[in-house]
Amino acid sequence: MAETLYEALGGEAPVTAISHAFYDEMELHEPALARLHPPFDGTIPHKARADFADFLQFWTGGPKQYLELRGHPRLGMRHAHLPIDAEMRDAWLRCMTFAVARSVPAGPGPEALIARMAEVAGFLQNVGRTDG
Repeated sequence: MAETLYEALGGEAPVTAISHAFYDEMELHEPALARLHPPFDGTIPHKARADFADFLQFWTGGPKQYLELRGHPRLGMRHAHLPIDAEMRDAWLRCMTFAVARSVPAGPGPEALIARMAEVAGFLQNVGRTDG
């Protein structure tokens, strides 16, 4: 049986570390992104970090706690109210790339995660896209 991305990343601890490092990086270096999260003051609360960790675990093939508690991710719907342009998309991906590099040893798992995240970031861009 093929290894899941969750397993390739090392399981719960590294995936949770990615979530926290992602928001740490956002708070430090991408304040415009951080201010999109309640309480809209540039800090990311623990609950948002925990929810994102649950999402990453589910989305990479790990435990389904996110799905059981919050339902289908519906990423497009959940982000539709945010004006996501190329600059915001790229800033988000920089935070994710940093978080993965900081949290997981280099290898095919992290490379696959960043590639998938780049696809998601492109999909969520809703301002200034030329492809429809």
